[in-house]
Amino acid sequence: MRIRMSTFGHVQVDGNVGVIRLDRPPVNAINSVVRGELLEVADEVADRTDIRAAVLFGGERSFAAGADIEEMADLGPSEIAAFGKTLTMAIDAVARLPRPVVAAVTRGALGGGCGLAWAADFRILAADARIGLPEITLGVIPGAGGTQRLPRLVRVTKAKELIFTGRAIGGTEAVAVGLATRAVRRDQVPPEAMKFRPPASRWTTAALAPRKERSPTVSRRTGRAAANGKRRLQRVVRDRRAGNSRRNRHD
Repeated sequence: MRIRMSTFGHVQVDGNVGVIRLDRPPVNAINSVVRGELLEVADEVADRTDIRAAVLFGGERSFAAGADIEEMADLGPSEIAAFGKTLTMAIDAVARLPRPVVAAVTRGALGGGCGLAWAADFRILAADARIGLPEITLGVIPGAGGTQRLPRLVRVTKAKELIFTGRAIGGTEAVAVGLATRAVRRDQVPPEAMKFRPPASRWTTAALAPRKERSPTVSRRTGRAAANGKRRLQRVVRDRRAGNSRRNRHD
């Protein structure tokens, strides 16, 4: 059952699993609308009692290529800072879901897309998928919480290597260093991700929720900071959608 259709994706309920499908071809670059929709979908999945787990899936071609560089090209320094904060807020909303979250990565998860994958509790990667933080090769520091989550998931020396070199690693190496749960054939990624279904009991969700808040993938932002950031992101999305609507009427 499809419970939401948005501009660049939807949520499909399969049994007790909500599949959050990113769909912004060709590579699922994360712009302001996608960030807002991630926040909205996370809120909806969190509120539904029939969804016991969530799977993040970007399709066969790309999980997510990170922040939309074209959208950022015309932004000033303060606007770029706001862009980064709202991207982090959207990814934090996924990390805070009181359900197990599985990232199903068939191909690339780079930059902010990699940060989104690391916000999940489990990552199922295709053996030939690529995951990493290439921002340093562009002369910038990775954003979207990537530099905070990575050292919580792997040894600090490995985290420094990946951040300082910008090297993307494959699924098999990701499993070896602890960044992925399993590496499988590309066509087996979605069905393998769907296996992470907790017991169909309301007590399971109640037990998991407080433990998710203490998970290393969850941001340590205070409740007030999170609420303020959420309101900022909602304003950005409303303004962006209003601008798109005005342009469409004039075309």
